[in-house]
Amino acid sequence: MTCHPGPRPAFKLPILLTSSFGVLLWLLAGLAGSTGLTGCSQFNKALKASGDSAGMALKMRVARKFYDKGSYDRAIPLLEELIMLRRGTTESEEVHYLHAKSHFLMKDYTLAAYYLENHVRTFPLGAHAEECGFLTAYCYYLNSPNYELDQGDTRAAIDQFQLYMVRYPNSSLRDSCNNLVDQLRTKLEVKAYHAGDQYFHMRRYEAASMAFTEFLRQYPNSDFREDAMLRVLRASHALAMGSVESKRAERIGSALRAYRNFADAYPASVERDQAERIRKELEEEQEKTTKTTPAP
Repeated sequence: MTCHPGPRPAFKLPILLTSSFGVLLWLLAGLAGSTGLTGCSQFNKALKASGDSAGMALKMRVARKFYDKGSYDRAIPLLEELIMLRRGTTESEEVHYLHAKSHFLMKDYTLAAYYLENHVRTFPLGAHAEECGFLTAYCYYLNSPNYELDQGDTRAAIDQFQLYMVRYPNSSLRDSCNNLVDQLRTKLEVKAYHAGDQYFHMRRYEAASMAFTEFLRQYPNSDFREDAMLRVLRASHALAMGSVESKRAERIGSALRAYRNFADAYPASVERDQAERIRKELEEEQEKTTKTTPAP
């Protein structure tokens, strides 16, 4: 890591230097430069320090100073060295914690999740284990993208929150975890619904029917349940009506079952008239198909 000294005072300021204000500017510029150089000097000295007890103490002291100041980018290289140097010592847990937390505070949630989770595995009974367990899940939550994108981080967040609540059933953060899990599950629910909706609008009715059927299996209490059941009926109807003769009877039967499921679940639905029109058309087509099917 390269340190850059603070701004140097200009050498050609004859007008400003004739006033007290000019002198003040000169002094402030010099102070800023010396402060920056002092920080760089401390960092470089600690970074180059040996691995003996005095060197490790210096590295830890300077790393902690930068951490407390919020200069996590400078604290991390020193902490990375100390992870190796302090392995197996009483200070190891604190070094691992500061290193993982620095990545979190820098908003590098991918690396933070990795190091925080590793901290919990390495120090499961440590003083920071509970906090790191929650932050691991929270990192995945913060990395969870919009529903249109891959939801790997969303599922990982749900798993980590559930694991946290199993490990710490009396945690004061339990309600927060449940609320965050509900948000994540809603995102997965919306994604699953829109997958079926996309198939439907592409007129891939068999895929749409399967997608909405799976959606209803996974989310039986969804707010989209009524619409999903109607989409199964509409997709099954369209598939049956456009089917080849050899599959038409079977698909009409499947569509009529979808109608009965919808009608039983939502007898007062505002879409009941549409469902009844579909039922009538299916029954008429079923009767035609039965008449034209040769007896065995």
